Amino acid sequence: MKSIKVLFSGILFLGMALNGAAQEGEYKNKDFAIKEVSVTHDADMGVTLWQIQVNGTAGKTVPTKVGQLDGAPVLGYVFPTSLKPTDVGFNQTEGIVALALTSHPDFDDTPLWDENSDNIYDNDGVIWHPHWVVLCEDKRVAGGLSVKQFKKADETVVLPPTNPGMPMYMDSPGYPVTTKSNTIKVVVPDYRIKNNIDFNYDGVTAFMKVNTSNEELPMLGVYEVFSVASDDLSLPYSVKGK
Repeated sequence: MKSIKVLFSGILFLGMALNGAAQEGEYKNKDFAIKEVSVTHDADMGVTLWQIQVNGTAGKTVPTKVGQLDGAPVLGYVFPTSLKPTDVGFNQTEGIVALALTSHPDFDDTPLWDENSDNIYDNDGVIWHPHWVVLCEDKRVAGGLSVKQFKKADETVVLPPTNPGMPMYMDSPGYPVTTKSNTIKVVVPDYRIKNNIDFNYDGVTAFMKVNTSNEELPMLGVYEVFSVASDDLSLPYSVKGK
């Protein structure tokens, strides 16, 4: 836990310094201003309920479509955790396991799920949906983080069978995400995190962007951090029982 906190403290300092020098992003508003974050375990149901409450309307603001994958904007409500990569189906690797609830109208990376129930599986990227990701420090982008990448030929990499087929530590687990008033929430079955309900977490809202043309930049980087529940990304929160 100590190494995670040290890493995040450095990342947060970098992100605040760079963001402070830049103009505020067009998406920074009350819909991403975190008021409270919680993860609650329901032993009877065998699930955890993950929630982020904001000062505005959760999920109301979505990215503006740009018409292509390269440069596509992504908005996210993110739970950085102390879970291990192996808890969510990856091989053991360095980085921070996070559950990201995202919206991005230019592409669909949940090929197994039909979130808008129209019997078309590749047209609903704008609908808020979950991803497990492994985050790593990345000073090339203003937010100081990116989703960890790997070479396609690397046979040591293990991804869950629900992964979207990209060369990143990313999964599309298909958990139900709902938004109502000031709260966005997602339900995670215990068995999908190897019944590990003893972990720490934090809450972050952020602007991300896809890159497919510049090898000097990450494929999916964090370009602006809007809000942090703990203020210092120290992962101070623990799972509570219902």
